[in-house]
Amino acid sequence: MRIEHIAIWVKDLERAKAFYEMYFNGESNDLYHNEKKDFKSYFMTFESGARLEIMKKGHVTDPPSQTMTGWAHIAFSVGSREKVDELTDRLKKDGFAVVNGPRTTGDGYYESVIEDDEGNLIEITI
Repeated sequence: MRIEHIAIWVKDLERAKAFYEMYFNGESNDLYHNEKKDFKSYFMTFESGARLEIMKKGHVTDPPSQTMTGWAHIAFSVGSREKVDELTDRLKKDGFAVVNGPRTTGDGYYESVIEDDEGNLIEITI
């Protein structure tokens, strides 16, 4: 058994798509649009085969909250400490908030945590 994909709601679908393409080498399918439900989505596929569905419905504008239950973050493994540092620096220079790190955590992970354009947390690990 394996996880087939994970989905995330976004306010700006095209900006989210560009983010995952630019920084995480995601490849997108064509836009799916269900006009009746006012729903749009893209599936982003990554080198490992993992998939992320980015979704938008209507005019939803509520920001994410870090004080709720549910999914906390998505993590991307980039292969080395150097690549964690490089991608973190690149994202920081491009204006994204670095929430934590790069650092070695108490359980031995080398990671950084950044926020995307909409405040969703993304962990970058070895």
